[in-house]
Amino acid sequence: MSLSRPAPRPLSLALEGFTAAMAPASTLGRVQACWESSVGAAVAAAASPTAERDGVLSVRCESAVWSQELELMSAELLTRLNAALGEDLLHKLRCRVG
Repeated sequence: MSLSRPAPRPLSLALEGFTAAMAPASTLGRVQACWESSVGAAVAAAASPTAERDGVLSVRCESAVWSQELELMSAELLTRLNAALGEDLLHKLRCRVG
């Protein structure tokens, strides 16, 4: 009698399930998880979300130029982020240098 065993599963599959279960449920955590895919690689390289309170997302920018640019793009960025979140949680972007 021969017992067949299923092939070993890749560790990456187990880790994906584990990290998804451990992901923070906070709005900031959800924004951080979808930030790069929502705003693009160039913006994500120059700015990162640092806080969220009452629908206001605070973003740390590497320069004043990026801060000003994101302020100008805020309506579009908020639309993309809210779409990625699946609900309208954010209504204002607050950009800071540093």
